[in-house]
Amino acid sequence: MSIRVGVVGAGGKMGTAVCAAVAADSALELVAAVDPYASGQERSGITIADSLSSLADAGAEVVVDFTVAAASRETLPWLASQGMHAVVGTTGFSDADLSSFRSAFTRSNCLIAANFAIGAVLMMRFAELAAPFFETAEIIELHHDAKADAPSGTAVTTANRMAAARTEPWADDPTKHEVYPGARGGEGPTGIRVHAVRMRGMIASQEVILGTTGQTLTVRHDTFDRASFMPGVVVACKRIGEWGERFTLGLEPLLGL
Repeated sequence: MSIRVGVVGAGGKMGTAVCAAVAADSALELVAAVDPYASGQERSGITIADSLSSLADAGAEVVVDFTVAAASRETLPWLASQGMHAVVGTTGFSDADLSSFRSAFTRSNCLIAANFAIGAVLMMRFAELAAPFFETAEIIELHHDAKADAPSGTAVTTANRMAAARTEPWADDPTKHEVYPGARGGEGPTGIRVHAVRMRGMIASQEVILGTTGQTLTVRHDTFDRASFMPGVVVACKRIGEWGERFTLGLEPLLGL
C-alpha cells in the first residue's frame, strides 16, 4: 500500500521537484500540495491549495516541507497536532525552534535535514572524520543568488560537526588586518571560518579545506540540479513512519551513517 504524501511549499522550485519525485515513486502517492503563493496551480496532477487543512482532508501520512523558517514554525506544530510525519528541508531554525519541535512531536515523527543530497551528507561526514587530524579548516559554500540565509544550513551543520569532533583547538588565525572588513568570512564554532558566495547561475556547492604541515585536504560536493536532493527525500518519506525516534536531525541516521 502506498504512503500518502503531501507537500508544503509546492509552488517553489524545490517543492515542484518534490511533487514530481513523489508522484514518480510507486511506493508513494502524492495526495496534496499546499502553497498560498501558488494556489490553484497544478503540480504532478494535484491542484495546489492555500490551506494546511487540505493535507488532513487528503489523508496525508507524511508531509514534506521545503519553505522558510517563519512558515515552518507554524506548519510543524500543526502537523504534530494532526499526527502527521514531517520531512523538513527548511533551514534557519534556532535552537529554541528545534526544542519546540522536539516537544511537539509526540504522536508522529519529524526529520529535519540541512541537505538531502546523499553526496552532501557524505561530504559532511568526511569533513567530520578528518577534523581531528588537521590544524586549520575553512568552509566555502556557494549558492544561487535567491538564497536568503547565509551561511547555509549545510555549512552551519558541517562546522558544528567538525567542531564537536575535535578535542584540540584549531590553530590561531594569523590575520592582523582585514583590508575589506569581513574578508576572512564569518567565524563559526571553535573559530572555523565560513565563507558564503551568492552567485547567479549556481544551485549549491560546498567545499571544506583542511590543512596541516605540508598538506591540505579538500572535500567538495557540487549540486548541478535540484533532482540531486530527491533520492534523499524519497528515502525519508519511506522510512520516517517506521523510524524509532520522534525527532531526528540530519539524514545520516536513516542512511545508517
